Amino acid sequence: MREELFKMERKGLVTEGQEVKVTERVNGSLYSYLVEPSVAMSGIYRSNQRIKSKTGVINEIRETERGFYLVVGFDE
Repeated sequence: MREELFKMERKGLVTEGQEVKVTERVNGSLYSYLVEPSVAMSGIYRSNQRIKSKTGVINEIRETERGFYLVVGFDE
């Protein structure tokens, strides 16, 4: 199981345990990911770090002073 962190701006858009679709965005040899429909965004990954799964499950929603973060688990 692979877990990745996604930044979410507003509370209440998704719930823990929910299955979500992830869309890959490519910029040259760099990749980023969106939890659809534009709920949260990942950081930037290099090609050897790409997320291969198209769906994941939200394992945790963290609230910090900088905003909300989703911990999404992928079967990889």
